[in-house]
Amino acid sequence: MAAKTEIDDVTGVETTGHEWDGIKELNKPLPKWWIWVFYACIIWSIGYWIVYPAWPTLSGYTKGIWGYSQRATVQQQIEQARAAQAEMNNAIDNASLAQIEASPELRRFAIAAGHAAFGDNCAPCHGRGAAGGKGFPNLNDDDWLWGGSLEAIHQTILYGIRSSQSDETRISDMPRFGADQILTSDQISDVAEYVLSLSGGEHDAAAAERGKTIFADNCAACHGEDGKGNKELGAPNLTDAIWLYGSSKTNIVKSIETGRGGVMPAWSGRLSENTIKKLAVYVHSLGGGQ
Repeated sequence: MAAKTEIDDVTGVETTGHEWDGIKELNKPLPKWWIWVFYACIIWSIGYWIVYPAWPTLSGYTKGIWGYSQRATVQQQIEQARAAQAEMNNAIDNASLAQIEASPELRRFAIAAGHAAFGDNCAPCHGRGAAGGKGFPNLNDDDWLWGGSLEAIHQTILYGIRSSQSDETRISDMPRFGADQILTSDQISDVAEYVLSLSGGEHDAAAAERGKTIFADNCAACHGEDGKGNKELGAPNLTDAIWLYGSSKTNIVKSIETGRGGVMPAWSGRLSENTIKKLAVYVHSLGGGQ
C-alpha cells in the first residue's frame, strides 16, 4: 500500500493513500448528520439498558429501573380477554343450540370462536374455507349426508362418522359390491351407467336400463328408489351434481366396488361441549346449513 495521499484525477477527491491492485481509496467520510444520529442511537441504547430489562445474567437478567416485562403484559392481556369471554362462555354453556342461534350476540360470539376452533381441528381435512376435497365433504353447499340442521351437525361433530372412539358414532357402511363379489364387474358397470343417468351425466342407455334393475335390488334400500338418498342412513343423493369422490364413471365404479367408507373422528371427549356447540353454529353458518 502507498502511504502518500493525492487528489484523484477523475473525482477531484483526496485519496486515503490506500491502494489495492491499482485501485485507490477515496477519502469520503460519512456525513456529519449520520455520525450524530449514530452517536444519539448509542446514547439511547445505554438509556434503554438502564430503564428496561436488557442483559442476561447467571441467574436471570437485569430488570431495569422500570421493571417492565412484555411477558407479564401479554399474560395480563390474556387474562383480561378470558375474563371478558367468561360471561359469554357461561351463557353458551347454559343455552341450547336454538337459543344460541336466536341470540345475535351469542351467535356472533359462537361463530367467531367456532371459526378459530375449526381452523385448529377441522381444516386439515375440510380445508381452511371448509370447501372440502375428494373424500372430505364441502360444508358450504346444501348437500348433507346426515342432515344440515344445527342439531344434526352438532351430533355429527360429537360422535363422528364410523369412529371407533364412540359407540354412538354415525354408521352407514355401504357394501363392497366388488371386493366381496356381491356383483360382477359387468353388473357394477351397468349400475354405474344407471347412476350416471340419475344425475344427467353421459351414459350408455342400454347399460343404464340393465343397471336400473340391479340398483333396485341392491341399492334402493338405502339410496331410495329415485336415488335421492336418505339422511337417516347417511346415504348420499345420487341425482345431484355434488359428488364426494368424483362423478366420473371410474370414480363411481370404484365407490360401488369398495364402498369407500371414510372416517370422521368423534370430538366428544377431545373438545369441550362448549367448543363443540360453537363449531356446530359456525359450520351451520357457512351457507349450507338447513
